[in-house]
Amino acid sequence: MQPEDEPVTKLRYIGIDPLGPLQQSRWRFEEALQEAQQVDKLLAESPGDEYLEEKFPLLGVPITVKEAFSLHGMPNTSGLVNRCNVVATSDATVVSRLKQAGAIPLGVTNCSELCMWYESSNRVYGRTNNPYDLQRIAGGSSGGEGSVLAAACSVIGVGSDIGGSIRMPAFFNGVFGHKPTTGVVPNDGQFPNAHGVRTSFLCTGPMCRYAEDLEPVLRVMAGPGVNKLKLNEKVSLDKIKFLCMDHDGGSIFVSPVDKEILQAQKKVVEHLEGELGVQVKHVAIHKMKYSFQIWSAMMSSKDSDGQWPLWEWVKWLVGMSSHTLPAIALGLTEKVMKLNPGGNAKLVSMGKSLKEEMEALLGPDGVLLYPSHPTVAPQHNCPICMPFNFAYTAIFNVLGLPVTQCPLGLSHEGLPLGIQLVAASYNDHLTLAVARHLEGAFGGWVLPGKL
Repeated sequence: MQPEDEPVTKLRYIGIDPLGPLQQSRWRFEEALQEAQQVDKLLAESPGDEYLEEKFPLLGVPITVKEAFSLHGMPNTSGLVNRCNVVATSDATVVSRLKQAGAIPLGVTNCSELCMWYESSNRVYGRTNNPYDLQRIAGGSSGGEGSVLAAACSVIGVGSDIGGSIRMPAFFNGVFGHKPTTGVVPNDGQFPNAHGVRTSFLCTGPMCRYAEDLEPVLRVMAGPGVNKLKLNEKVSLDKIKFLCMDHDGGSIFVSPVDKEILQAQKKVVEHLEGELGVQVKHVAIHKMKYSFQIWSAMMSSKDSDGQWPLWEWVKWLVGMSSHTLPAIALGLTEKVMKLNPGGNAKLVSMGKSLKEEMEALLGPDGVLLYPSHPTVAPQHNCPICMPFNFAYTAIFNVLGLPVTQCPLGLSHEGLPLGIQLVAASYNDHLTLAVARHLEGAFGGWVLPGKL
């Protein structure tokens, strides 16, 4: 195999056709090689490494970008059939910042239709497979990013998250993903972009195989707003107030947490107490039981009526719809939620109360350990049978808290395990520091096929 063939071979192995059904390729390998040669030339002519490191902190680093983001010259369909000929003519803000920092984009990766589901499958590109088991989902909506990172096709990924779309793929694929504190990293240049109240919940953030890469990428993504995240503050792990919650309290809408996920979280608690000498406090936050209902109510924007999706569902039943069933079903769910404005108002109030409770509980030095998802990566199409399991990640979007998903090795089936690390607003530096520590203790990313 020639070296230049390796990325293409890996992509096909995990079920991603590098060309896909579009005439316009999603990959820019030739351009990337030319840009890498320019980097080599710059290094040869550089006055010193310190100058380059300061000006181009990501010089020569290969990255991939979720297809929902604009990357100049690349498709920007978000899995929507009627956009299959749309090609980006500019870069999203975060993509532009990464390129200016020296990063080299390899191309764009698959997502669910309109980023509305946690399995990355659509009628433009098809579905993305999990590199640990091709019969399993890669997650969504940043599932293509999770998959290519886990398969070592890329080093850094650009993802977005409004209900767990960074953290679920990172969990299912055994990599790191960070949802920053809301409102710091710009979301410009995405399709679809958030409107109304949803602008307060959508976050753009990094996905990486290695924990140490999250912070420098986040710095570039955040730009002038980076100082809000306190990344320059030194973190003493033994001074952190650790909290642990094993499950959501027993929601009727969500699956019970797998035993192996609970065991992995227990090992984290034992490690922190044994190695750092801290006391991990177990908590039960009653309102978390209503995570899905709170997220749904707070996502129901009064100023985004949209179209009634019932007709699309009828067309889907007779094989005439160009949309995927999950996108149609989620649209129907949102419409149904709006039929009960009084109940929604109570849930929105509960969400605001939960945010205040969480901020007070975590304080300036707290980190909460919480499952990333109730199950390991499901088989393809199974999320339809357990559609609300994303509530374990989604609740933190409407609370606006920073969260880092951290891998914790593999299950007995060889599927990734992991945990969410949650802090109060603008305390991203705490979760990132704990993620780096847990990577050293539990091994972090595991090459697929290696048990």
